[in-house]
Amino acid sequence: MRRQTVLALRPIAALGGATVRFVAVFGQFGAFVLDSAHALMDVSTWAPLLVFHMRRLGVDSLPIALFLATFTGIVLALQASYTFTGAIPLYFVGTLVGKTIILELGPVLTGLALAGRVGANVAAQIGTMRVSDQIDALATMAYDPFAYLVVPRVLAGTLMFPIVVIFSDTIGIMAGWITAINLLDMSTQEFIRGLRLFYDPFDITYSLIKTCSFGFLVTLIGSFEGFNTSGGAEGVGISTTRAVVISSMMILLFDAFWAVLLLRK
Repeated sequence: MRRQTVLALRPIAALGGATVRFVAVFGQFGAFVLDSAHALMDVSTWAPLLVFHMRRLGVDSLPIALFLATFTGIVLALQASYTFTGAIPLYFVGTLVGKTIILELGPVLTGLALAGRVGANVAAQIGTMRVSDQIDALATMAYDPFAYLVVPRVLAGTLMFPIVVIFSDTIGIMAGWITAINLLDMSTQEFIRGLRLFYDPFDITYSLIKTCSFGFLVTLIGSFEGFNTSGGAEGVGISTTRAVVISSMMILLFDAFWAVLLLRK
């Protein structure tokens, strides 16, 4: 009887343990965010590093973002033509390519790709410094680790993700246009007509707002996971994987959040 009671209570105990761990991590993350916000005051430490991280996290990420955008534009144009067959004027291909890339696929696919590249890079770098005691060494040299490691990366990601997405959107739309005029028997005038049909300047604003939040989340989560790494090389691998997974989940969550907040009329 006692054994049966223990077995019956085991799922409840597991749920309780998971809840306690979640609350502990949530509190730890809140303290991390507060420390990072406080480190913004130490401009002399993070400002010289900002441009370096903007290049490393933003400019160096352009090739993968543009590669992804190119084939996204090609596939969108072909799928739009296939879907519209005989029922909708073909110039609506331009409408679908433009709206879909600017509002959704440009920011989200680029964000997910950069979560893998940037989030993993940030978590691995800071995690390696943690397990090799380099972060503790920074503190002994009177450097604020948050101002030196976290703030420039988070600011660089927040500033550069939108710029990368602007390039991605442009290349994606151009790829859709080239596909339309070469494979779909459309003229440039027809494609541009569709592109301008339902265009709203707010589309760009919406896309950039989302992307700024994605850049902030990816770099902040990567920094947090790196700071809390333990267990040597294996721990670095675990933190890197966790940073990518959590960043990807948060991108999808905030994608829905911004749609509900800004697109409802």
